[in-house]
Amino acid sequence: MGNTDTVLVVGGGIVGLSTAYYLLRAGMPVEVVERSTVASGASLGNAGWVCLSHSAPVASPGVVRHALRSLGRPDSPVYLRPVANLVPWLLGFWRNSTQSRFERGYLAVANLNRDTFELFEELRESGVDTGLSRPGMVHAFLSPARARHHLDVQRMMAGGRYEVPADVTLGDEARDLDPSLAASVGAAYLVPGEGVVEPAALARSLRDRVQALGGKVRENVEVSGFQRSHGMVTGLRTNQGDLACGAVVIAAGMWSPGLLRRIDRPLPVQAGKGYSFTVDLDPAPAHTLYFGDHNLVASPMNGTTRIAGTMELSGNNNRLDWRRVVALARASRHYLGNWFTHADELPGLIRDPWVGGRPLLPDTLPVIDRIPGHGNAFLNTGHGMLGVTLGPASGRAVAEFVHTGQRPGVLEPFRFDR
Repeated sequence: MGNTDTVLVVGGGIVGLSTAYYLLRAGMPVEVVERSTVASGASLGNAGWVCLSHSAPVASPGVVRHALRSLGRPDSPVYLRPVANLVPWLLGFWRNSTQSRFERGYLAVANLNRDTFELFEELRESGVDTGLSRPGMVHAFLSPARARHHLDVQRMMAGGRYEVPADVTLGDEARDLDPSLAASVGAAYLVPGEGVVEPAALARSLRDRVQALGGKVRENVEVSGFQRSHGMVTGLRTNQGDLACGAVVIAAGMWSPGLLRRIDRPLPVQAGKGYSFTVDLDPAPAHTLYFGDHNLVASPMNGTTRIAGTMELSGNNNRLDWRRVVALARASRHYLGNWFTHADELPGLIRDPWVGGRPLLPDTLPVIDRIPGHGNAFLNTGHGMLGVTLGPASGRAVAEFVHTGQRPGVLEPFRFDR
């Protein structure tokens, strides 16, 4: 099946489908291969943010100390459960959590992210129903000191790419920034223009547009191996037969490392498991909300509110720990008020509890590069919590790389061998 000119894109999430879209726009025949269904992975239940002001790597000063304090505490915002092969990854994470590496990573992502809203507008004009709205993002804190510190960091890193206020807003005026904020919020500030989408709907619309442009999307097709000849990938072995190709892009999120092991190119990826659920709130948030003291978020989505957050390092699995859902709900009450009284109420109040593995390398930056030793094989994965925001930007960049054979300069920080 397939032909020797086709670019096979492995992965039917927002990153993979964005890559396929831009390859098609460059005039290349494309087939997307998805092991399950479109938007079944990390694209399904995330917060749907499209934003410039949250380009920071997870690896940052102080985060390792915070993670170590969470050992044995499944109710912590950052939960670390020792599992095999986690120690080497944590050592790499610790080495990348210096201030200088944090700033370099922030700048690299911000540069890749620079045209994000323009790309979303181009997608809309081309027929993709992005569903993007731009209500702005309110950053809410219990502590004015924490709010000012966070605003200072954002102002330093913004570099004129997005607008930040001169100071935080305190007390009752802070709560006036969004109708859903509770009396316990002590300080807040608004970054205007930040956006939100319903991620699964975006992925489905991208699939439809890829098909309308002549691309194929094969769902429930699992890759089991590669056909190779003289340093080139000539095809994929799948559970539905072999697929010939002229090039391949692996954009399979948490499944990417397993595929890379089949061509002897291990990639140190851990699942940064995030949780979410949907709830009806009154009043509901009018903006996307970032709750800075507890590192959780809320997004207005289809007339409801999606609450998401936590970072769980407990192995590469999708096991849902109900204690983490309860912890997320309890933490949200600091900012959204007492929308429930006891944890026993939650099964009747929330919908679609979800856990998903966000692919994280030790420096928590994506890898967008040619796979070493394979002239026509490329990688576009490791986006962590920025898959929706960075999907179009990284898809466009890797499509240019595949089409021209020349690495775009913006991808230099995301090399495989960095």
